[in-house]
Amino acid sequence: MIDSRKVQSKTALLKRPIEHIDITRIDARPIIDSMAGMSFTSRDLARAASIYNKMLSDPDCAIILTIAGSTSAGGCMQLYSDLVQYNMVDAIVATGASIVDMDFFEALGFRHYQAEAEVDDRKLRELGIDRIYDTYIDEQELQACDSTIADLADSLQPRPWSSREFIAEMGRWLTDHAKKSGSLVATAFEHGVPIFCPAFTDSSAGFGLVLHQDRNPERHLTIDSIRDFRELTEVKIAAGQTGLLMIGGGVPKNFAQDTVVCAGILGKEVNPHKYAVQITVADVRDGACSSSTLREACSWGKVDVSNEQMVYAEATSALPLLASDAWHRGTWKNRVRRSYAKLFRL
Repeated sequence: MIDSRKVQSKTALLKRPIEHIDITRIDARPIIDSMAGMSFTSRDLARAASIYNKMLSDPDCAIILTIAGSTSAGGCMQLYSDLVQYNMVDAIVATGASIVDMDFFEALGFRHYQAEAEVDDRKLRELGIDRIYDTYIDEQELQACDSTIADLADSLQPRPWSSREFIAEMGRWLTDHAKKSGSLVATAFEHGVPIFCPAFTDSSAGFGLVLHQDRNPERHLTIDSIRDFRELTEVKIAAGQTGLLMIGGGVPKNFAQDTVVCAGILGKEVNPHKYAVQITVADVRDGACSSSTLREACSWGKVDVSNEQMVYAEATSALPLLASDAWHRGTWKNRVRRSYAKLFRL
């Protein structure tokens, strides 16, 4: 029997949906211009915005966006979709959670919610509410997302798939079934922007694909992460000159940077990434900084140091300013859309 008190308690907590910022409605140019005359993180962000605008204005530069962390759930979901819609990025490398648990999840009609100021995580567990810092997700809805992934996998050929291929099929499925339009997955599919998730199964995709494999023990699809690496390297080879816009760090950042080294191993000499911006709260003192500083990456031959900028800030506060500034300056209007998904069979 359904416990009406729990239902009421859960409804009371899931009452304020996260509103995703619209960079086209907020003109950050005066703020960025003012920050250029300041110091500390403000000047770093202004210089990062300048470098991103250089990427957009360079006709030979392809831009790779990398996404780690929970910025999509925190209000940047439309921002990422807009970067694709307005031809401001050409390929994406992300965590599985950003693509599945957050973007695809909301495309199914579900929402993320603002959390209460004071929370009791044991109570949340009893109510089936998952928490990302100050953001809530309905666990039942997340399991529905898992099941949708499983159903999609059941409909596909049982063979090794790259995450890019599978995410393209997610985008294709959304063209007919989305409850919310304009998701990153659907927009990227529409515009031929490939999305790679090198740790795809570390997300709702993982639960869904385990369910798919359990249903189909003899004939099931698998995710080929090595093919992911090769395909993203092919994007780098085709692009030649590239810039990186990196939100957070970790696997997506490393994956995108390593394409320079991988191309060399394949006998295709390519230039290091000419431009690079990283927005992160990670520290350098543990020897990592969520997979090295950009200057450190230069020693590996991955990034040129002429146009690089680390911005030590929480991304939901800094990224909307950088992206709004770039959108309103309008350099993206002159870019040729590359549609790198056309490099591949699917």
